[in-house]
Amino acid sequence: MNTTNAVTNFVGKLDPDLVINLAVKYGPKILAAIIVLFIGSLVGRYLGNALAAALSKRNMEPPARNLIVRILKLIVFAFALIIALDNLGVAITPLIAGIGVAGVGIGLAMQGVLGNLIAGVFLILSKPFRVGEYIELLGKEGQVMTIELFSTHLLHADKSKVIIPNRKIIGEILHNYGFIRQLKLEVGISHQADVSQALSIIREVLAQNAKVLKEHTPALGVSALGDSAVTIAIMPWTSVENFGPTGSEIYQAVLDRFSKAGIEIQRQQYEIRVLNNGLSSVNRLAS
Repeated sequence: MNTTNAVTNFVGKLDPDLVINLAVKYGPKILAAIIVLFIGSLVGRYLGNALAAALSKRNMEPPARNLIVRILKLIVFAFALIIALDNLGVAITPLIAGIGVAGVGIGLAMQGVLGNLIAGVFLILSKPFRVGEYIELLGKEGQVMTIELFSTHLLHADKSKVIIPNRKIIGEILHNYGFIRQLKLEVGISHQADVSQALSIIREVLAQNAKVLKEHTPALGVSALGDSAVTIAIMPWTSVENFGPTGSEIYQAVLDRFSKAGIEIQRQQYEIRVLNNGLSSVNRLAS
């Protein structure tokens, strides 16, 4: 009740001519400012929806896509707000100067964070790698789990997680294996073994292994001629998920098939020479 009376008394004390003058002077400006803000909101929504549709076609992750769209809407609304304040007669230049000074201070204080943010946006838009691909950079490697605005998460072969700040990725040499990887296996057989038969057996093993990708022809052949063995290189392709177990399965199958075929696997050979003086000393020790 007291509040109502206070408002009534305040309204009763207003000069009608003053109210009319203020309405005539500032009414159109306020109306124009409201219209500008409304139009700015509509434009921001339209541009945001268009950007969201474009980013969704690039298979961008929803959190990153939503954040970029929100930033665009805020920028458009900020421009509309500046225009509206200018229509109301507010001095924009000092305001922009103050925002600029504050922005510089905030930028210096958050240099690393902003660097990661900008780098994250660049990675999302340029897509040097995608979620699920296997990459190697900065001496680290792993399967890409998530690409966030501030960091990229990799899953290492031992199931541990590697988190790399995005600003460390930009400008570095990146090795992107994609969704498949090539095994680099070797097996040594004796010089007396039938190399053609060994190669044929290995081809059969690769063809029967379900984890070996059949659309990519494996590299297979003699890679070295050692003193005690002929080294055969086996380089099939497999998916990133099957990279670990496939090598063990191939080695086990090759070992079993070679054993059945009578192909001798490389064994380390030693040559021991005993000098006459050494024998004499041994005999003396033995006696």
